[in-house]
Amino acid sequence: MNIVEKAAQRHTVKAFDTSRKVPDEIIAQLRMLLRLAPSSVNSQPWHFVIASTEDGKAKIAKSAEGGYQYNVSKIRDASHVVVLATRANADEAYLESVLAQEERDGRFVNEAARTAGAGARKLFTDIHRYKLKDVAQWYEKQTYLALGTLLLGAATLDVGATPMEGFDAEILDKELGLREKGYTASVIVSLGYSSAEDFNAKLPKSRLPVEQVFTEI
Repeated sequence: MNIVEKAAQRHTVKAFDTSRKVPDEIIAQLRMLLRLAPSSVNSQPWHFVIASTEDGKAKIAKSAEGGYQYNVSKIRDASHVVVLATRANADEAYLESVLAQEERDGRFVNEAARTAGAGARKLFTDIHRYKLKDVAQWYEKQTYLALGTLLLGAATLDVGATPMEGFDAEILDKELGLREKGYTASVIVSLGYSSAEDFNAKLPKSRLPVEQVFTEI
């Protein structure tokens, strides 16, 4: 497999084939890619809701029925839909839960390593909590790292994907009960396979010239 070729073939699906479902084993791989996505100081400030049923997709589609009607079919017709949600706040209990998981996973060779790991995460978290006062935006940047991981992973597995910011987060948070869990929806990704009506599949990819986007020093 040539990952660059897969990236070149990737496109945002505009119309899904409702007769085709993404196999469970591929969805399992994409779930694992999301779980393994990188994040600053291993903060992992995300939660992923995956809908594969008609009822589940209908719940998500409600958030696009107002001013984002053009996204409704991309949600309802997809095989699976993933809502990537972000933690709204960085509280001590959550930081402790991440540290405890790292300890269970054997990340620390001794107590000094544990203390250093906890201290580094608290240092950067506090910069965003108290100095920059942008912890929500910082956390959302981490969620978008997971988004990139999902999109490239889907492409390598020959699964079509459509990332969407066109939805009402307040409606979606309510439908999925996200705020009660301390999260808010950041982006939606529909997964599936192109239909014959997917005009974007037939268009050439367009990117800025190499010399414009790279500088070597």
